[in-house]
Amino acid sequence: MAAEMAVVKPISKFSYATPKFTTPRMFSYSKFSTIRMSATSNPSSTNPSKKATKTEIKETLLTPRFYTTDFDEMEALFNTEINKNINNDEFEAMLQEFQTDYNKTHFVRNKEFKEAADKLDGPLRQIFVEFLERSCTAEFSGFLLYKELGRRLKKTNPIVAEMFSLMSRDEARHAGFLNKSLSDFNLALDLGFLTKARKYTFFKPKFILYATYLSEKIGYWRYITIYRHLKTNPEYQCYPIFKFFENWCQDENRHGDFISAMMKAHPTFLNDWKAKLWSRFFCLSVYVTMYLNDCQRTSFYEGIGLNTKEFDMHVIIETNRTAARLFPAVLDVANPKFQQRLDKMVEINEKIAAVSESDDIPVVKNLKKIPLIASLVSELVATYLMPPVESGSVNLAEFEPRLVY
Repeated sequence: MAAEMAVVKPISKFSYATPKFTTPRMFSYSKFSTIRMSATSNPSSTNPSKKATKTEIKETLLTPRFYTTDFDEMEALFNTEINKNINNDEFEAMLQEFQTDYNKTHFVRNKEFKEAADKLDGPLRQIFVEFLERSCTAEFSGFLLYKELGRRLKKTNPIVAEMFSLMSRDEARHAGFLNKSLSDFNLALDLGFLTKARKYTFFKPKFILYATYLSEKIGYWRYITIYRHLKTNPEYQCYPIFKFFENWCQDENRHGDFISAMMKAHPTFLNDWKAKLWSRFFCLSVYVTMYLNDCQRTSFYEGIGLNTKEFDMHVIIETNRTAARLFPAVLDVANPKFQQRLDKMVEINEKIAAVSESDDIPVVKNLKKIPLIASLVSELVATYLMPPVESGSVNLAEFEPRLVY
C-alpha cells in the first residue's frame, strides 16, 4: 500500500507551495543473508538458504490489514432501484477509462532488477525487503476486497461490479510485480497461505469507502513523490521498481476517483455532522498509521535520499488537500501542533516497542504498557479535537477541477 519537504515548515492551508528535499546522511552496510518465507516477517536468518521456510505472521496495530464488510448492505447501497442518486452515466464513463487499461503493458521487468538486488546489502537490503513485503501485502489486501465486491455486486449493479473487478485486476498486478521483485532477493510471499492465515478486519460499507478512498489517494502521493524525487536525484535510484511509480500511482488515483464518485452517490456520507466527524477520524487514522510505520523504518527512506518525517508530512499535506475536495471537514495539518503531536506519538510508540522487546514476563510488559497506551490515546484524542478545516462537500465537489492523469 505505497513524498517530499524540508525541515517541516508548515504549509499554509491548502496553498500550493512546493516543498524541497534535504539530503540525509548515508550509512555503512554489513552483509545480510536471505531466507525464503511464506508470510510477512522480519528476515533474520544468519545462514543463506534456498529452502522455503514458514515464518510466523506478526500482527500489530500498524500491520497492513485484510478487510471484509457487510456485502448485503453494500449491495443495497448500489442498487439503482433503491438509491436514485446513483448516476450510472458517470460510472459508465469511468468504466471506459478502467477498460482502457493504460498500464496493461507497463509492468515489464528487465535484467536491471536482479542486478540491482544483488548490489543491495546490509541494513538497506533488509529494510527494502520489508518494504516489498508490506507493499505486496497491502496491494493483495485490496485485490481480495475488490474482487469480492465485484462478485457480489454483479446482479445489483453490473457497472459498479465490473469497476471493482477491474480495480482488483490492478491491485493483483501490483501485488504480483512486488512479489516478483521479492524473488530477486531469493524470497517470496505465499499469497495463498496469507489469504487463509491473515486476520480480517470488519468495516461497515460506509467506513470501507472512507478508508479505501484515503488509502488510494495517500498511495498516489507516496508513489508520485518518490518517483519525482528519484528522477531528480538518480544517484539514489537503488532499485528499478521506483521507475514504474509514475504510471503505478495513476492506478491509485483512478481508484480513488471511483470511490469518490461512489461516496457522492450517497450524500449522507458527506453532508451531515456525522460525516464531518468520520472524515476527520479516518484522516487521523490513516495519517498516524503511516507516520508511525515510516518512523520505524527510517533506514529505507534515508537509503533513497529522503528525510522520513519531511516525506510523510508532505504526503499528509497533499493527501489532506485532495481529501478536502470531497470530505466536509479535514484535519488542520498545517497547524504546527499537528506534527508536534505526531512526533510525540512516535516517541510513545518507540517506548511501547521497547517494552515489547524487553525480557520482562508478559504480565509485567502489559502493566508497563498501560500508561504508555493511555498517553498515546490521549495524544490521538487531542489531535482529533484540534479545530478542523471546513472543506468540500457533496454539493461542491462536482465543481472542483478533476485531477489530470
